Amino acid sequence: MNDILLNIIEKYRKKNGNIIFLLQETQEALGYIPKQAIDLFSEELNIAPSRIYGVATFYSQFRLKPTGKNIIVACCGTACHVKGAEKIINGLRKGLELAEDEDTTPDGEFTLEEIACLGTCSFAPVVLVNSAVYGKANINALLKKIGSKRKKSA
Repeated sequence: MNDILLNIIEKYRKKNGNIIFLLQETQEALGYIPKQAIDLFSEELNIAPSRIYGVATFYSQFRLKPTGKNIIVACCGTACHVKGAEKIINGLRKGLELAEDEDTTPDGEFTLEEIACLGTCSFAPVVLVNSAVYGKANINALLKKIGSKRKKSA
């Protein structure tokens, strides 16, 4: 991992880049932004770790923890909320056996993300499973789909 991070640092220096560039490159290479990367960038580029961390936590595109192989995104916008998004999210949490403060299953297979709005209100409630759209979603169909993905990876 260090070689990847050092390569990103060199690109930053050559292009006189910004912190967002560092974080985007790191997440693209590693799938997330580990604490080790923030510490190394801080040390090598003389940028306060709080500044890097501040950018990483301000933008929702950045992840500070590894994600599962399968990404489930549940819309929590107004239309989805009214049509039962909370019930679906709770059902997904239960079906995936996620603790309240966790978003990735212990086996690293699934990550559940909640997003403010997907812009697909006419299909509410909406859930994405690896970018596939499931509109007018119901928990039983989603859990069945997730179960089939779990079997394929076993």
